[in-house]
Amino acid sequence: MENNKDIRRSFLRYAAILTAFALLFLFLKRDNLVRWVQSGFEIRAQRRQIEQLEQENRRLEDSIRFLTQDRDSLEKFARERYHFTEKGDEVFIVE
Repeated sequence: MENNKDIRRSFLRYAAILTAFALLFLFLKRDNLVRWVQSGFEIRAQRRQIEQLEQENRRLEDSIRFLTQDRDSLEKFARERYHFTEKGDEVFIVE
């Protein structure tokens, strides 16, 4: 009987020490598990943002290539987007 109590006490003591170390390393330490998981989420979000920005860059590069290939496409773009006109054009303002 006495031996079982000693074994149980030793087990509880080791379990308490192990729990204390686990809490220390998982939550209290500066580089803990919570921060590690948060960093993983942040890295994934930043990778998605990088992918979106790379797609936008490709789209803009395609637009630049298209606009610089010939004068007509550039002129059309300028007229539509920035309302450029040439001499002799009639301009109508619609409100």
